[in-house]
Amino acid sequence: MEKNKRLITIIISSIVVVLIILLGYIFYRGYRIKHALKEVKLSTKEVEVYEKVKLKDLIKSINGELIDNPKVDTTKLGKRKIHFEYITDKGIKVPYTVEINVVDKTPPLISQMNTFSVDVGYDGNIEKELFCGDNYDDNPKCSIEGEYDLNKAGEYNLTFIGEDSSKNKSAKKFTLNVKEKSKEKTKNQTEVKSTDYENIIKKYKNKKTKIGIDVSHWQGDIDFEKVKDAGVEFVYIRVGRGDGIGEKYVLDDKFKQDIEGFNKVGIPVGVYFYSYANSTKDAIKEAKWVMKQIKKYKVDLEIAFDWENWSSFQEFDLSFHKLTEVSNAFNKAVEKNGYKGMLYSSKNYLETIWSNEKYAVWLAHYTEQTDYQGKYKIWQISSNGKVSGIDDNLVDINIMYK
Repeated sequence: MEKNKRLITIIISSIVVVLIILLGYIFYRGYRIKHALKEVKLSTKEVEVYEKVKLKDLIKSINGELIDNPKVDTTKLGKRKIHFEYITDKGIKVPYTVEINVVDKTPPLISQMNTFSVDVGYDGNIEKELFCGDNYDDNPKCSIEGEYDLNKAGEYNLTFIGEDSSKNKSAKKFTLNVKEKSKEKTKNQTEVKSTDYENIIKKYKNKKTKIGIDVSHWQGDIDFEKVKDAGVEFVYIRVGRGDGIGEKYVLDDKFKQDIEGFNKVGIPVGVYFYSYANSTKDAIKEAKWVMKQIKKYKVDLEIAFDWENWSSFQEFDLSFHKLTEVSNAFNKAVEKNGYKGMLYSSKNYLETIWSNEKYAVWLAHYTEQTDYQGKYKIWQISSNGKVSGIDDNLVDINIMYK
């Protein structure tokens, strides 16, 4: 009995000693952290909205080493505290907090047209028809300065202005040409010069490229065997389009005929959809509709998101950032279901509006040698191609890079 009491006493004493040591360590550690020398200087306290920045990018000097280097959230304007830990040059792990201010210093992007022409009596809204958009604001203020009369012929010197909520402003002088309606009959358009598919093959075909086309109902009835014999190595088919914001989706008149025909002759197929989405929810609905249309067929290549509503951009209530999110939502839904996603756009808009980094790019740039600096998988080099087997219209020609 006496032996057991002595054992219990020893155990309790040991526990007390351990607790005292532990409390002492906690107190000592807290004392060291509290009195540790902390020297952190930032290189800047202002960060542009949507700028891709990590914590280390903001630190000019620090008396130690960061434990982690997290991305900084720059998606909302205003002051933001960043909490982190680092190990000082004395080996002490300390917490620290810095404060930054997320700002928007980028002015809206507006129409760069020098002239805009309408007929006398025009009843449209010119302010809404000129391009005006912003990286952050869904609805920047877009206005015309100057006097003009849509019911009186003449040339009016005006200024188009775009201003966002951060008071960033863009201005462009232009001439509004209000003209009398022409009484002359419309003359037949000059025949469009075509580009022979064979010439594109000769100039751009090599071990790292494939030459192909993209088609829709505009190309009419296609002779698929002749197209294959002409050396077409892949094709993108328009599966359909939106019919306006929030409207139904329309299947391309020739989609089924085209995809069945190209599948039959063994030419690899991708598809594209002409979008009117103005939200990620709409984009996901579009993607699901597209996948429903193509599920019976062999689709070897990407499903491309094609958004080109630049002449009515103000109607969509989208910042450039949100437009990219719309595209990403479409492509994410596509890839979630086992297909590959892609963004289609022209060089100008890829450089000025889209901030796509996640998905392959289909670049439209009609020139002999593109100077686009971004990454792209396909280059749409021409819209006036002439290919054996397609007689009703000209066709887009594309170069795919392996």
